[in-house]
Amino acid sequence: MRRTALITLVALLLAAAALRDRVDAWIDAADLPPTLAETSVEVRDRDANLLRAYTVGDGIWRLAPTLATVDDAYLEMLIRYEDKRFWQHPGIDPLAMLRAAAQALWHGRAVSGGSTLTMQVARLIEDGSTGRWAGKLRQIRLAMALERHLTKVQILTLYLTHAPYGGNLEGIRAAALAWLGKEPYRLTPAEAALLVALPQSPETRRPDRHPEQAKAARNRVLARLAVAGVVPQDQAHSAQQARIPQHLRPFPQLAAHLSDRARRSAPDKQRHDLTIDARLQASLEPILAEAAQQAGPRLSAALIVADHQTGDILASIGSPAYGNAQGQQGFVDMTQAIRSPGSTLKPLIYGLAFEQGLVHPETLIHDGPVQFGRYAPRNFDGQFRGDIRVREALQKSLNTPVIKLTNELGPARIMAGLSRAGADARLPGGAPGLAIALGGVGINLEDLVQLYAALAQGGHGPGLRTRLHELAPLTDRTLSDVAAWQVGDILSGLAPPPGAPRGVIAYKTGTSYGHRDAWAIGYDGQHVIGVWLGRADGTPVPGAFGGDLAAPLLFRAFGRLKPDLAPLPPPPPATLIMGAAGLPQPLQRFRPRSNRFTDTHDAPKLLFPPDGAILDRAGETVTLKVRGGRAPYLVLANGQPVAKGHRRSEFDIPNPGTGYSTLVVVDGAGQSDRVTVRMD
Repeated sequence: MRRTALITLVALLLAAAALRDRVDAWIDAADLPPTLAETSVEVRDRDANLLRAYTVGDGIWRLAPTLATVDDAYLEMLIRYEDKRFWQHPGIDPLAMLRAAAQALWHGRAVSGGSTLTMQVARLIEDGSTGRWAGKLRQIRLAMALERHLTKVQILTLYLTHAPYGGNLEGIRAAALAWLGKEPYRLTPAEAALLVALPQSPETRRPDRHPEQAKAARNRVLARLAVAGVVPQDQAHSAQQARIPQHLRPFPQLAAHLSDRARRSAPDKQRHDLTIDARLQASLEPILAEAAQQAGPRLSAALIVADHQTGDILASIGSPAYGNAQGQQGFVDMTQAIRSPGSTLKPLIYGLAFEQGLVHPETLIHDGPVQFGRYAPRNFDGQFRGDIRVREALQKSLNTPVIKLTNELGPARIMAGLSRAGADARLPGGAPGLAIALGGVGINLEDLVQLYAALAQGGHGPGLRTRLHELAPLTDRTLSDVAAWQVGDILSGLAPPPGAPRGVIAYKTGTSYGHRDAWAIGYDGQHVIGVWLGRADGTPVPGAFGGDLAAPLLFRAFGRLKPDLAPLPPPPPATLIMGAAGLPQPLQRFRPRSNRFTDTHDAPKLLFPPDGAILDRAGETVTLKVRGGRAPYLVLANGQPVAKGHRRSEFDIPNPGTGYSTLVVVDGAGQSDRVTVRMD
């Protein structure tokens, strides 16, 4: 008898082992579907807040989650409600299956399911059915295979990625953003219970279409979890009274144009981290839309905010609305559109003139009729003001004085200054002419902001950047620190719009020919903001002026940016601050070369150091040798007088310091020569 029993036991064990081996082979032979599903490309701000997401195939919202970014209380509620032995079972839960079968026999219908979370994942990634025994058996096989190839955390993450929540929503993050308007890392008990309940029947429980069914399902989850002790009874009761969301919320679409640019530039990246501040971006987009609407029909607008100390672009708005509402052609990113800058290049021209020793802010310059060949510029209002200080000429944005300075500097030098600042200016054709001073060149808003950022940083600052983890590009020195400060000092003296603070923002407005573009660009001690308004198709906007349309928006944007503006920097030590009468004689009044000389004296020539020389920085002085001209000589280094009254052809000046310097010698008749040297 014992022998027979022993043989029977051995036979049973062998049969069980054989069955186990066959089951193992059956599971191992399962054809696993892909588990790496496509998830939405995300664009995030400097603090990792979502700016924009893009749908995947078939227009589905499916955002990649991690357990670390999902509320712990929700995860506990999900597992206790759906699969309380999730962390222990091998993919199937025999106890849950026996319970479900017994309840079905007792009630004559299915009362509860025996599917585990792993089985639900198997169904989701295979997109299979559950209504037939063959489908259920396939899910059991696939679930057990998944458990052998993936960790529990990976399986739970797959559920959080693929679970359906109604419509085109898949995954916990898409559901939380669409139904609750927030990421799922901090949920109330009512919110968590709703997100637990929806995947069981996502279409019949959609809160926007079937709010009563959604509420009933949520409350059943809360009631069961309260009995299980997962949610305190008082919290569960309070949560059951909470309102159900009534509609789908739109996904974030901040900095839409910049997000598109980031995605195009790196199409293989799943996540793009930008320098944008989502809070600031969200606060500025409505005021830009409001300003464009008030300005007139079919008006578009664009705005950029940057930190000129770091180069970070903090807000970028390419149009008032990302679409074609009211004919605004909102899909066109006007921060990148090439437009005429109007008068916004004038500060650069004056800065170069200061640096080259042509004028000083207090120099007198004549505003009157002038003609260069066939070109006879006129002021915007058609009037002339006679002798006027350079400071006032820039503040009043007069045309004839700046054209005179452009003629002296040469248009090529203006273009080179733009290039050194990091701005990509486009000529309509041929060589640059004098008209570039009045907007006869193409440039976009971002490059104009780059130019003014360089002015704000003393003539040399970092280039603008939009990607958070990339170094800001380096730009060449645009102006000397003294010339840049002089420009800022003049622009800060402009009268602001009514009610705006005075003397704290250095700004310039501009209006292009035919009233096609209205500009305002300004900076304080830390930030620079650029504003453009016009029509995307370039048609005129009658009566549009930068001072009327763009300037108020500029100051309003600064108000949204921060409550207290950063002060502008003090003048550099070498700055020459005095009235016109105290200036050296050649700087007291600007006289163009065309009518400057009535005698036959040759212009001075700097023989040493020659242009482009590299000199030893050692020593306190540098020797200059001059030929020609008429004594006495005035010498400027980087726009500042460093020597005057010299009558000999060879004399010493103070060492201008390490790096590049522009040396200008001006003789007693106002004639000049200049060289650029480098001190190493």
